[in-house]
Amino acid sequence: MADTHEFSTDPGTDPSTEAGTDPDAHGFSRVAVTEAAAEVLRTLYAANGPLMFHQSGGCCDGSSPMCYLDGEFRTGASDVRLAALAVAGVPEPVTFWMSRAQFALWRHTHLTVDVVPGRGSGFSLEAPEGVRFLIRSRLLTGAEADALADDPG
Repeated sequence: MADTHEFSTDPGTDPSTEAGTDPDAHGFSRVAVTEAAAEVLRTLYAANGPLMFHQSGGCCDGSSPMCYLDGEFRTGASDVRLAALAVAGVPEPVTFWMSRAQFALWRHTHLTVDVVPGRGSGFSLEAPEGVRFLIRSRLLTGAEADALADDPG
């Protein structure tokens, strides 16, 4: 697994717990996955097959990352793929998508997919597991922002 090269000053984001990343050539990533979220992804992959996330900009559960079967949520020109996450125990990358308009507002942030107890939206695959995915974010460092300036869209 690749080193995440995290420089977080946010006490809520512990780089040692990040279990999945999609680093660029400079070793930086826009999205990571905690070990707790990776465990849920392994369970979901075993039961369902290839997975993807879409981060919408809605309110309430609509602002949570939604986990789908890969390709079940239709992406298009209005979406940006932020990552193809390598998660230990999941043989295929888990793609992470966001609407282009939302990315324009969030391009300065690093996102970490985490999981907490409770039920989220009924559309996301983890809902029956009694947990829900959520995003923890922090500002990119100067070095990360420079390295990721042209990625994506």
